[in-house]
Amino acid sequence: MADAHGPAVRYEVSGQVARITLDRPGSRNTLSAEVIDGLLAGFGRARADDEVRAIVLTGAGEKAFCAGGDLGDLAKMGDPATMGEAGDGAGRGVEVENSRAFRLFAAFRDIGKPIIARVAGHALGGGLGLAVSCDVAIAADDVKLGTPEINVGLWPMMIMAVLNRNIAPKQAFKLYYTGQLISAGEAVRVGLLTEAVPRSELDPRVDEFARIIAAKSPAALRLGRAAFFRIAEMPPRDQLRHLHGQLAALAASDDAREGIAAFLEKRPPRFTGT
Repeated sequence: MADAHGPAVRYEVSGQVARITLDRPGSRNTLSAEVIDGLLAGFGRARADDEVRAIVLTGAGEKAFCAGGDLGDLAKMGDPATMGEAGDGAGRGVEVENSRAFRLFAAFRDIGKPIIARVAGHALGGGLGLAVSCDVAIAADDVKLGTPEINVGLWPMMIMAVLNRNIAPKQAFKLYYTGQLISAGEAVRVGLLTEAVPRSELDPRVDEFARIIAAKSPAALRLGRAAFFRIAEMPPRDQLRHLHGQLAALAASDDAREGIAAFLEKRPPRFTGT
């Protein structure tokens, strides 16, 4: 089953896997307002379809997975922060949470299902943000990735929220300051990609990964994925408070007392689960 959310994004379902394709190869699949709207529509459809167990996000062609924001589109709108939302020409756009940029990257968290990036071409700027926002990112080993925004007087502001959770600060600043591109192999090493495989193996590997995930418990995938993101949102002090409370409850349990007593008495513990 296949159809499109406008001419810029294709949506297909095969078995239990939805495939969402940025379909502007002539423009290197850049993030125009039309593309972002199509992605949001596709994400919403995949989330609502109980038959869909996993999602693959990719870009048409082999030159670019996504080359980032459409600079021509941004220039016409007068406010790069809105990524396609109409501003007033003086740098004042819509409310932040209504901007396309905010809604797009928030949608990855809210989609509630595993999402795999199939990276067959270069992923630059916002395109790198798309790939890294996916739970799993598998790339052809000859692609390049990076954040070239600094070369046009910009900075990868929105995608730092994603990249900074996946990459060490020193490696992040190297990308941000220089705008230089790195290989897929290097991107795996620093934590931006899951795997880099020979181009001939890309589709079989992505399909295999999607099949593996789709065969798992949807409830376990949904709840486990939500828990993963939830603990990451806690500030460090809140993490410590929460963990301190859990440690105190565990230390007060019968099993903990039995374990300590058994250690001191040099005997095997007899746990009861209480």
